[in-house]
Amino acid sequence: MSSNLKGKVALVAGGTRGAGRGIAVELGAAGATVYVTGRTTRETRSEYDRPETIEETAELVTAAGGHGIAVQVDHLEREQVKALVDRVSRDHGRLDVLVNDIWGGELLAQWETPLWRHDLDAGLRLLRLAIDTHIITSHYALPLLFERPGGLVVEMTDGTKDYNDANYRVSFFYDHAKSAVIRLGFAQAHELRPYGCAAVTLTPGWLRSEMMLEHYGVTEATWRDATAREPHFVISETPRYVGRAVTALATDPNVLRWTGQSLSSGQLAREYGFTDVDGSQPDCWRYLVEVQDPGKPADATGYR
Repeated sequence: MSSNLKGKVALVAGGTRGAGRGIAVELGAAGATVYVTGRTTRETRSEYDRPETIEETAELVTAAGGHGIAVQVDHLEREQVKALVDRVSRDHGRLDVLVNDIWGGELLAQWETPLWRHDLDAGLRLLRLAIDTHIITSHYALPLLFERPGGLVVEMTDGTKDYNDANYRVSFFYDHAKSAVIRLGFAQAHELRPYGCAAVTLTPGWLRSEMMLEHYGVTEATWRDATAREPHFVISETPRYVGRAVTALATDPNVLRWTGQSLSSGQLAREYGFTDVDGSQPDCWRYLVEVQDPGKPADATGYR
């Protein structure tokens, strides 16, 4: 990526690990100043109890060519979010890209468990982490973003609108959370259009996040070993891939053509021509519909 975002300011809310980290690093590689927020720092951990920190992400942003700034924020706490946006405004007077990637629900979802058997407190907490955090962040950040035409909001979710409308996503609460975020992007697009700003919803494919690699007992260097256990993992992608999708949108002078839409990393790779770090172009959601869901043997030929 070229330095097309030099002088631009981005906020990646929920950038500690996974897609958020990949997005932050790729925005940095394009020259942006990137505020990286999350709850886990080198001093304190969230209930995830994971080792990845916002400071590490910010350092990766700077190493990639941007300027990474780590700020510990719980995005359910309004005053913390307001203070964050006030700081961005005070330090830079602008916000060009807002990525709402706050999540935190993996440990709360009870998979293949119906609503009436699911722990209700866990399910409601999942919804707050997945939806309320995005709403609170946009509430405070959008007035700074739409001060300049060309701003972009990216709502991160799991699944495209077409896929989620047609498929139950393994848990009532997870299903609701991921579909609701798609509507958040649509609604913000409607409200931002008069200001010349765009909002989209974006999903990665099967993400080789730190947690997913650990789940399969592999590393990024050995990820193909996981296909012995799960053959369809062959369609997986790195977090940098969806990061390149966000950067492509952020550097597109005609980004308003996408506003209100539900997009995927594979779809945007075909449109903009970027690749994953290995030079491939995984198209996970087309693969799921045409190969995995119909029960065909795993074969990514023609899909990456």
